[in-house]
Amino acid sequence: MNYDIIVIGSGPGGYVAAIRAAQLGFKVAVVERAELGGICLNWGCIPTKALLKSAQVFNYLKHASSYGITAGEAEPDFEAIVKRSRGVADQMSKGIQFLLKKNKVDVLEGTGRVKPGKIVQVETGHASSSVGSGQSEVGSNVIASEAKQTEYSAKHIIIATGARSRDFPNFKQDGKKIIGYREAMNLPKQPKSMVVIGSGAIGSEFAYFYNSIGTQVTLIELMPNVVPLEDEEVSKTLAREFKKAGMKVMTDANVESVDTKGKLCKVTVKTKKGEEVIEAEIVLSAVGIATNLEGIGLEETGINTEKGKVVVDDFYKTNVDGYYAIGDIVHGQALAHVASHEGIICVEKIAGKDAEPLDYGNIPGCTYTNPEIASVGMTEQQAKDAGYEIRVGKFPFTASGKATASGNREGFVKVIFDAKYGEWLGAHMIGDNVTEMIAEVVVARKLETTGKEIIEAVHPHPTMSEAIMEAVAQAYGECVHL
Repeated sequence: MNYDIIVIGSGPGGYVAAIRAAQLGFKVAVVERAELGGICLNWGCIPTKALLKSAQVFNYLKHASSYGITAGEAEPDFEAIVKRSRGVADQMSKGIQFLLKKNKVDVLEGTGRVKPGKIVQVETGHASSSVGSGQSEVGSNVIASEAKQTEYSAKHIIIATGARSRDFPNFKQDGKKIIGYREAMNLPKQPKSMVVIGSGAIGSEFAYFYNSIGTQVTLIELMPNVVPLEDEEVSKTLAREFKKAGMKVMTDANVESVDTKGKLCKVTVKTKKGEEVIEAEIVLSAVGIATNLEGIGLEETGINTEKGKVVVDDFYKTNVDGYYAIGDIVHGQALAHVASHEGIICVEKIAGKDAEPLDYGNIPGCTYTNPEIASVGMTEQQAKDAGYEIRVGKFPFTASGKATASGNREGFVKVIFDAKYGEWLGAHMIGDNVTEMIAEVVVARKLETTGKEIIEAVHPHPTMSEAIMEAVAQAYGECVHL
């Protein structure tokens, strides 16, 4: 059976590319060996947000008296929380199935492998993997028994196989005591104690979730600050809030080894003060991701890779004609919304449309802890290092009527402008609902909006979003509420 486009992997890059291609009139198939929607929808973005919502509700119940409400003592039901999270993921996966069917995209169930001559081999039958996961984790060793291979041809093949949790030899995941994000979402019982290694978005979100429902959590970060890619002021604010919530936070700390022989894991951590051994039931490894490039036919097909990424041009074409790659396996931020836009750009370019390269300097990042974090563009330090003379505006939520009324005044909005030409270089937020607010900055930067235009654009009051306008006004010496 021949197709115009075959997409390998149905994550947020793959399924979006497939649907957009179908909308453009192409005959399309998507290859998936596990759940439609990939890791993000089934074991990442969506189910984690369901867990975090449960933690937020529990936190509100614990502090109900602060809002003038008398309520009985609340207790987290870990099994029910996990069940709800899995139900949310299942519901969304069925939604992807509906969208693919609606757009007449064929779903080829099995493990995909590219071959020369614009061929995709799909293996079905009794194939299994060492991690039992989907196409988005094809990097694992596939063990086939009575498997069947079927070959399909296409004019264009888009590889969107995603990434998996990175493993390290000194704390190698065993799926039981040392786990990755996948197991962290589906533990059979709530652990009394947990060590989280790595304080990026994944590590920080899980640390917040488990700490919120009563697990004793230690968060370990190799770099000087938690969420190390964020602006330093944001990082320090999150660390302070984590500590206030009872979490132990260790920075400038390196995990030397994890001993799993006993009932509890013994985590040896090297710090500036010396070595420390921390005991915990579970160790969650959240130190980055590894791309799924192994075993998918890249070498056989002659597709170039570099430092664990497929080499592509601005429109995601590889060095081999007819083969493309998007998402976590190419350069750029490993984020769901990035993969989706890459998929759309890729198929629109194939269709001959006037596609524009993606601006990787205007990609928003969000961390769904409490308080939330959202950012886009340069940090203050990055702007200085780049040689800009800058204007910085900062509006704390302690001065926000909406934040005060909601009972959550932690955090701020910080904006950075080029003092010479007025370019909006970056924005960094920490506080309630900031992940819903960052889009204003992304759109404004895309449209090359000036600070003056933001100040003059009427923002509704009282809202959290008016803090953006206030921060910009503060950068230009016009803020009346500070």
